[in-house]
Amino acid sequence: MPHMMKIGVVGLGKMGEALISGLLLSKAYNSKDIYGYDIIPERCNYIQSKYKINILNNISELASKIDLVVLVVKPQDISKVIKELSKISTAKIVLSLAAGISTNYLETRLPKGITVIRAMPNLACSIGEGMICITHSEAASKKYIDKVSDILQLTGKVIKVDEENMAVITGLSGSGPAFVYTFIESLADAGVRLGLKRELAVNLAAQTTLGASKLVIFTGEHTSILKDKVVTPGGTTIEGLVELEKNGFKGIIIESVSKSAEKARQIQNKLNEMIK
Repeated sequence: MPHMMKIGVVGLGKMGEALISGLLLSKAYNSKDIYGYDIIPERCNYIQSKYKINILNNISELASKIDLVVLVVKPQDISKVIKELSKISTAKIVLSLAAGISTNYLETRLPKGITVIRAMPNLACSIGEGMICITHSEAASKKYIDKVSDILQLTGKVIKVDEENMAVITGLSGSGPAFVYTFIESLADAGVRLGLKRELAVNLAAQTTLGASKLVIFTGEHTSILKDKVVTPGGTTIEGLVELEKNGFKGIIIESVSKSAEKARQIQNKLNEMIK
């Protein structure tokens, strides 16, 4: 394992915690190589108690000790954080997970020479199964981009994308887990309705979803082909699929992702107006 950069996480909310959890779970990092900061003392105490990472009192102190700064803050707080990072070394890298904040905004407000990378992860990073899409500024160093990609791969699958697609990605893989959880819950509710105990129904629904997802990735086959392998003429599955079609299941999912992506664009546009 090559030398891994020391990481400073600014913002210790759910996504900040998910990243820390995934890195530690990978065993490539230990707690002494991760630093954290948050404006909420109770959150700092919780993270330090659970993960034993280094908690610092301010962003400037954190930036002086690490190689990679990860910004996991609310978009409206980004300008304050950038000001505090103004003394950062040019050898550093800034990875932003702040929704709607462009790499250009960050690059033009940070000292020259800093590699700016933007990512959209999801909550499954906490167990090393996240979906992380990254983009970067035009001036970003390839060496640093590759290093950050290697680090993020410890928490899930990393795909490089064009920044213009980030709003859609937010709606699909960022918000997507909530839609999947709702689907799992619905499967389990059906099992309970038909007489299964809740714990059994949830386990069946969750493992079925996990296995089906892994088959898509493992085989590389189109989902319609995999679906047809389950369906038999005049069998049980086709009856259920007919009901899904009657109730517009696919259309509802497509519209849900579209609405989430639309909201992401609205937030981004609003932020752009606020931070000009």
